[in-house]
Amino acid sequence: MTRFALTLDPGVRELRAGDHLLQELATELALPEGVFGCTHLVRGDRPRVALSLAVPSEPLLSTVRERLAVRGHEVRDGLPDPVGRAVLYPGAAAVTGTLTIADLLTRSAIDRVTVLGTSGPPAPGTVLVTRDHVRPQWQGGELVLATLPAAGGVLVPFEVPEPTPCCADH
Repeated sequence: MTRFALTLDPGVRELRAGDHLLQELATELALPEGVFGCTHLVRGDRPRVALSLAVPSEPLLSTVRERLAVRGHEVRDGLPDPVGRAVLYPGAAAVTGTLTIADLLTRSAIDRVTVLGTSGPPAPGTVLVTRDHVRPQWQGGELVLATLPAAGGVLVPFEVPEPTPCCADH
């Protein structure tokens, strides 16, 4: 999949802004279901969030590159790193609400689910409450969703949909 990938650096500083921009681009560019769109944290003297798009074919990559250039985005070939946080991925729209781990894995491109604090994978029948915010990450070539145990014996994605900013109450 990464053979047909490109990166853009729109200068956004927050993951939420990167998520929204990826979703807007998917709509504006009429990207098909098989596209992966990820956020990547760029560290250094100017911390920011880069975006990547990985598509299933060279012709689609060329089309996406051209359409982004028309919109004023500078793009470069390839991925910024191998550990992107997926916002767009096959099946993303189908993994909302409450479902089992088996359903999550069947309906989406997610390869594996981990539970923080445990050594093994959750049972296929374990219930996942998605909070309509499922952001798996690439790890070793697999799309992996990190989860946490929650009240009632269910799991929730590790990443919350609306994180509280650091020091919000100060």
